[in-house]
Amino acid sequence: MDKKLIPRGLQRTSFTKFLLWVLPWTALLAFGTYAIYLCLAEGLFHTNMDNRFAFGIWIFLDLTVIALGAGAFFTGFLLYILKRKELKAVINSAVVIGLICYTGAMLVLMVDVGQPLRALFTFWHPNTHSILTEVTFCLTCYLIVLIIEYVPIVLKNRQLRQIPKFLVFEFQLHKLMPVIAGIGTFLSFFHQGSLGGLFGVLRGRPFAFREELGIWPSTFFLFVISAAAAGPSFIMLTTWLVEKITKKRLVKPSVYKFLGKVSGIMLIAYVLLKSIDTFIWINSTSPGNGFPAFEFYATRSFGTWILFTEIVTLGLLPALVLLSSRLRENRKLLFGAGFMVCCGIMLNRFVMTIQTLALPTLPFDEFLTYMPSWEEVATFLFVIAYGVLLYSFTFRYSTLFPQERELEYMPDEQSSKEFANSAGERSWWQPRFVTNFINRIASSKL
Repeated sequence: MDKKLIPRGLQRTSFTKFLLWVLPWTALLAFGTYAIYLCLAEGLFHTNMDNRFAFGIWIFLDLTVIALGAGAFFTGFLLYILKRKELKAVINSAVVIGLICYTGAMLVLMVDVGQPLRALFTFWHPNTHSILTEVTFCLTCYLIVLIIEYVPIVLKNRQLRQIPKFLVFEFQLHKLMPVIAGIGTFLSFFHQGSLGGLFGVLRGRPFAFREELGIWPSTFFLFVISAAAAGPSFIMLTTWLVEKITKKRLVKPSVYKFLGKVSGIMLIAYVLLKSIDTFIWINSTSPGNGFPAFEFYATRSFGTWILFTEIVTLGLLPALVLLSSRLRENRKLLFGAGFMVCCGIMLNRFVMTIQTLALPTLPFDEFLTYMPSWEEVATFLFVIAYGVLLYSFTFRYSTLFPQERELEYMPDEQSSKEFANSAGERSWWQPRFVTNFINRIASSKL
């Protein structure tokens, strides 16, 4: 039914199978919509948050998806500003992932406010002394940047390209991409950092409070670097997942290796700075506020194991793997390290939100526990379902991976090596061998 909407030269599954794929995600979307309606129509008593535990699963997951969505701005920065052409193969996918993460985060924040009509107060009556004001403005502006970057991807549809005005508009937008990428990098740098700075200035929460570097607490820079480390790994994992689902090769192995290398460089920088920051906090910042650092790890739920896991197990180890060119050749180690990077960033955001509020700060305070309600879980499942649907439709009707056509009948480096090693086991009449042979002859200039 939709064959004329699919890009030329690309193979997609039948429309019936596509509908079967979309159906369960649509049901999950409807379930999440009902939970959002309850929170907005009846109130936030549907959640398990209160005045003592104001940050719940929403804020933790918001910070996580914003960090993982940082691949959009960092990939654009590397491609358009630093001219790393290897990333042209994944830039469209990075933009879609960034758009999903940021729109989902904004939606969840709107539900978290409980009265979305008052969200306009942030713009109409901004509190110039609040970091949240800067975060809100940067998030909103960067979301606009992502929408501008997403428009050319939609206009690549074969039917829309037949409209001359759309074709000219797409061409003009492509010429502006370096400028837009620069603006996006500037905005992302500040809102990623300000999300970390928000916790670093909490003097009433000495577990998160940090000394200032210039006018920003150290958590400002740690959040920026950690997001830049997680973004490429998340793009690498999502691309690999799409390849597994569609059973297609979408990018060359060299792209995965480059993404892993970039992630490893940023991660080792983050681990080094995080270790220095933690050392200073343990020996100076926390005792200076009258709190021995070991007291924050006295509870079984948040023992010293969580600090070791974040810095060493999910930080130093994957960084060493990603920095080794020999280890990056092993796909299992490459993707496993990327997965550990994403888990490490999730753990860091969990510590900064949940652990910061759970730990008592006064002698008579109790250790706070929190369990999200089903409405909170369903609201975030809405974001996941929305993201899968948007990515699925964009992948089906637009060109997300420019190398897909080239790799449709051409084996990558790894496949070529396996083909050479097992040449004796292959027969000349195997369909894939014949197809490759015919296509090479047809594409030659003889």
